[in-house]
Amino acid sequence: MSDEPLIEDDEPAVLTAELAAGGVRLDKALTDIFPELSRARLQALLAEGAVSRDGQAVVSGSAKAQAGLYTVTLPPVVAATPAPEAIPLTVLFEDADLIVIDKPAGMAAHPAPGCETGTLVNALLAHCGGSLSGIGGVARPGIVHRLDKDTSGVMVAAKSDRAHAGLSALFAAHDIERTYIALTRGAPSPANGRIETLIGRSSSDRKKMAVLRSGGRVAITDYVVQDVFGVPSRAGGAPMAARVACTLHTGRTHQIRVHLASKGAPILGDATYGSGSPAAAVRAAIAEAGLARQALHASVLGFRHPVTGAELRFETAPPADMSALERLLQAL
Repeated sequence: MSDEPLIEDDEPAVLTAELAAGGVRLDKALTDIFPELSRARLQALLAEGAVSRDGQAVVSGSAKAQAGLYTVTLPPVVAATPAPEAIPLTVLFEDADLIVIDKPAGMAAHPAPGCETGTLVNALLAHCGGSLSGIGGVARPGIVHRLDKDTSGVMVAAKSDRAHAGLSALFAAHDIERTYIALTRGAPSPANGRIETLIGRSSSDRKKMAVLRSGGRVAITDYVVQDVFGVPSRAGGAPMAARVACTLHTGRTHQIRVHLASKGAPILGDATYGSGSPAAAVRAAIAEAGLARQALHASVLGFRHPVTGAELRFETAPPADMSALERLLQAL
C-alpha cells in the first residue's frame, strides 16, 4: 500500500482502556471507552491496524467486541492545518468520491515534522478544494494509504467520507491489487516465490523496520524476477542486478524494501536497507541515470470503487530515472 506508512520523527500517542464486556459492534464499543475519538476516526484507525486487544491487532469495526485491554496508537499529526499548494498532479482518474494520481518520487504523502509543505495533501487541497475527506485527521485529509516519499507510483485518495470508509475497509481486508516494480542488487532466489515474515521496528534503530522472529505483524509479498542484468558467462554465476515485480498481500511499513533485502537483493539506491555496494558497473549506471532514490515504483493499483462498485485498475510505467537505469543495466 505500501502502502508503507512514512515513519514519523515524533513518537505516536498511545491510548489504552479496558472493555469489561463485549457483544456489540467493536467500533461502537470503542467509542464508549475512547470518548475523545469519533466513530469514523476509530474506523479509520482500525483499518490502519492501529488498534489492538491484549496485544493482538483488530481491524474489523463491524465484528463483535470482546472484553479485554484495548490499545489505540495515534500517529503524530502536524498541529497546523496544511495549506493548499498549486503543485501539478498527474491525475489518472477523478470523480466526486475519489482521485487516483501517479505520485512522483520526492513527494511525501502528508505533512510531518520537517516536511510540512510540498506534500500530496498540500497538492490535493489545492486541486480538490474543500471536497477532500477529513476522516484521516487534520494533517492527512483523504489519505487512506501511503507510499514512501522516494517511491513513485499510483495512489488513491478519498474525496468523500463514504469513499474514505470504503477504501479503508478494502485496504484492511487486503482486497486491493498492488504490484510494484523494483530494480535490485543481484536477484532474489528462487526466481519467483512468496516472502512471508513478521515485520516490526528494528531494535537497533526505531526509524528502520526489520524482519523479526517474534512480535511485529505478518507481512506477505509475492515476487517474480522479470529480467536479470550483468549475468556472468560462467554457469551458475549471480547477476549484477534484476528487475523484480512484487505483489503485496499486506501493507507494512517499508515491506518490499525489507523483504527484498532479507532475500539478499536490496533495492538499488536504497540508502536505508541497501547494505553492501553494487558492482562498479551498476554504480556507474546509477550515476549516469541520475537515480537518487530507491528504485521502486508502484506500477499497478486495482480495486472496486467503494461507492459505484465499478472495477478500476490503473497501471503506470516507472518514471525517467528508473527507466534510464534499466536501459543502462540491459547493456551490461
